[in-house]
Amino acid sequence: MNYTKKGLLALNPPQRAAAEQIHGPVLILAGAGTGKTRVITTRIAGMVYDGIPPEQILAVTFTNKAAAEMRERVGTMIDPEVAERVTISTFHSLCVRILRTCIERLGYKKSFSIYTQSDQVGLLRRIIVRKIGKDESLDPKLANMLISQAKNTGKPISDMEDSLISEVYRTYQRELKLLNAVDFDDLIILAVRGLQENADIRREWQRRFRYVMVDEFQDTNHLQMDLLKSLVGEEHNICVVGDDDQSIYGWRGADITNILGFEQFYPNPTVIKLEENYRSTNCILRLANSLIRHNLTRRDKTLWSGMGDGEKVRLVAMPDAETEAEWVIGELLDRHRIGRRPYDEMAILFRMNSQSRVMEEKLRENEIPYKLIGGQSFYERREIKDILAYLALFLNHDDDVSLLRVIAAPPRGIGEGTITLATQFSIDHQMSVFTALNDLEFLGCLTTRAQRAIGAFTTFIYRYSDIVHTKSANYAAMTEELIKEISYAEFLKKNCKTPEEVDSRRKNVSELIDGMHSHFEKSKRGLRGYLDSVALMQDREDAKNEAEGNGVSLITMHAAKGLEFPVCHIIGVEEGILPHSRSIEEGSRDEERRLLYVGITRAKEDLTITWCRSRKRYGDKMPCQPSSFFRELSKEELIETDHSTLAAAPVDEDYAADYFAKMKEMLSS
Repeated sequence: MNYTKKGLLALNPPQRAAAEQIHGPVLILAGAGTGKTRVITTRIAGMVYDGIPPEQILAVTFTNKAAAEMRERVGTMIDPEVAERVTISTFHSLCVRILRTCIERLGYKKSFSIYTQSDQVGLLRRIIVRKIGKDESLDPKLANMLISQAKNTGKPISDMEDSLISEVYRTYQRELKLLNAVDFDDLIILAVRGLQENADIRREWQRRFRYVMVDEFQDTNHLQMDLLKSLVGEEHNICVVGDDDQSIYGWRGADITNILGFEQFYPNPTVIKLEENYRSTNCILRLANSLIRHNLTRRDKTLWSGMGDGEKVRLVAMPDAETEAEWVIGELLDRHRIGRRPYDEMAILFRMNSQSRVMEEKLRENEIPYKLIGGQSFYERREIKDILAYLALFLNHDDDVSLLRVIAAPPRGIGEGTITLATQFSIDHQMSVFTALNDLEFLGCLTTRAQRAIGAFTTFIYRYSDIVHTKSANYAAMTEELIKEISYAEFLKKNCKTPEEVDSRRKNVSELIDGMHSHFEKSKRGLRGYLDSVALMQDREDAKNEAEGNGVSLITMHAAKGLEFPVCHIIGVEEGILPHSRSIEEGSRDEERRLLYVGITRAKEDLTITWCRSRKRYGDKMPCQPSSFFRELSKEELIETDHSTLAAAPVDEDYAADYFAKMKEMLSS
């Protein structure tokens, strides 16, 4: 395949400069919609074409979807088999690879389990109940969020050493280690430790990856920066691609100083700006530029487009949220019925999830298909987690979360009282629950019936463990047999409220088995590799998966980054919502401005921004103020109006003629 024809000739001059600059530190400032993925993939293909061994190239991004797309696109530019030898992965996938080679030096067994968010919350819930009793309140999800923030920022979880959350944090880490398990944050923390504390391992990975690229660099946190510093060798062949104007994840640890202060980490980098936008009209881009200019701490760049000026952006004041919803849905109906615009080309963006409810009601009333982006992951469904818990336990008997799930799905004749005793015994004796179930001292405290039930259960676990530790074992076929042996279909039937739910859950199990067979045929990494890949699939939800398909997209501005829609409505842009009231207290107003900038730059052709003069709070109407960001928007790109003016305006003659012509066409077709 002719790389030169496929690659460089398709790029504009700054893109080409970015793709051709291979050696030394490179910072590519890629504004919204400026074709950064094309630059990254062309750059990788060019490196291989120029003779750099593909095994020496590492490209890191945040989502599995982005990694898969990148690999696929590289495979269209060079030999697909050669493209497969380039390492393109998420941060977490990379860290799993590193840890599988060195985690034993950090005091863990090589067969460690990866705890997903629901596993973490389950463990924290049990710890909290033990620490403060069932009647006290500390939300395990909140505890999980605080612990994750502490790990990502490196800041202590609390200034009070004896505070409850600090104690829960310490117990959580101690028990994770006991379970030979790590959570997603630990993957990076431990990989950094492994590299920093072991010069031989660090040198080995630096030799392996002589050229490192990082996508979405503005989203990296200080841990990920530490990882990069350990991975990048003395040649400083690191290329980072990002946009500080789209740094909107500070609340989950992203550190904008990584991109703003890149020169402090790697002196004298080549800095290349990508400013030609291939997504939006100039009117939309000038509006976005006028807003983001008010962030004083940023790298200067100005988006422009060769697609013409386009229509001005409408800024519409609404009396209340109900009127706002009716009007917006009416607009979408007109665009679909008269303008023949497919619903999946339209999006409604908002700052907070709660703002979607009224819109959803109106969409349902009008029978308009829609998708609320941010639903439950396939691998978070109850029946899927049950089956995966069995497989995790077969590989790692110390995995208490999986054991306590398995023992009740379906029930094993081991009562809750016995499980509570075993859990307490395991805590008192610093061992896993499974080890406690095999302990003669513990078994001696139980009835003969309980001993028999435990004996049957542990024998069952050992039998399947022997199978999965056989290298050639077909774990997909084994899982099919397992489901039959434990009568899981009957268990599902008993625990579902409707026949439709039974059918849906059985289909999910069948889908899981199909995926396992596919993985078994493609991968030589065995069941452990399969479970790793499943855990990593839940790494940072990727909205692009959910945005595909029919229907209007309802989506938060945080989830919308990376997406684009011809028709966009940004709703509820009021002071206290955007910017959020918290941002004033926390000093994160700049990030709120970036969030609105991201929202504006999702629109390709048609953008409307609405705000409400009043909103209901606890049943009472409360007055609202327009967002203070409106004062920063260029008036030349706006049509400012309100609902009553639009409702009273006579119908445009051209619009009416077009309407009747299209209606006639529809009726005659």
